[in-house]
Amino acid sequence: MTELNFTCVGARADAYAAGPTLVLRLRITAEDDARVHALALRCQMRIEPARRRYGAAEGERLDVLFGDRSRWGTTLNPIQFAQVSLTVPGFTGETEVDLVVPCTYDMDIASSRYFHALAEGEVPLLLLFSGTAFTGAGGFRVEPVPWHKEARFGLPVGVWHDMIEQHFPGCGWLRLPRDAMNALLAYRSRHGLPSWEATVRALLDAAEPPSTAPVFGGLSRRSTEGAAR
Repeated sequence: MTELNFTCVGARADAYAAGPTLVLRLRITAEDDARVHALALRCQMRIEPARRRYGAAEGERLDVLFGDRSRWGTTLNPIQFAQVSLTVPGFTGETEVDLVVPCTYDMDIASSRYFHALAEGEVPLLLLFSGTAFTGAGGFRVEPVPWHKEARFGLPVGVWHDMIEQHFPGCGWLRLPRDAMNALLAYRSRHGLPSWEATVRALLDAAEPPSTAPVFGGLSRRSTEGAAR
């Protein structure tokens, strides 16, 4: 059986993709300069959060995923990130190919919340490979890519943030149920609001308490002054 090894050697954001897309540069090596006619490759990608440290602000933002920091010894479990397929053209000995990974900015997805929480450093990724190899120097053999083949890679956090900024510059992204979306549309139309930002700000303003005066002993300053009179 042909011995194949996989290494991730780089990452970038695809500047021309229609949606957020990462491109991982994958190096594939066939030992003894073996001939590989083609590879039908599958790659499952996981985040391994226990493999890095987190600042205080990052820890607060990760609370929704892992709970209080005192519990992290048992809650920092791997997070499923993506599963992609790739057809690798024929090569002898070694080749490099792009592994294209479509991404989402949906904050209901655990991986997106994790990426968003990080300010710097790297995202510890584990790439798990499987698939079929078509090999043979003087003939043609069909071999499985063993399930134990894997590669670890530290994805720079800046690459993720740059990718999101390309498609959502200075913005966040929020997914709502259809009935809530319809209610927002009706509210925006009813009040003649020019944008979604104006709609949300109007709702937030309406939810503000009527007075923000400092409170002394349960009474606002205004109430205290009235009592004194």
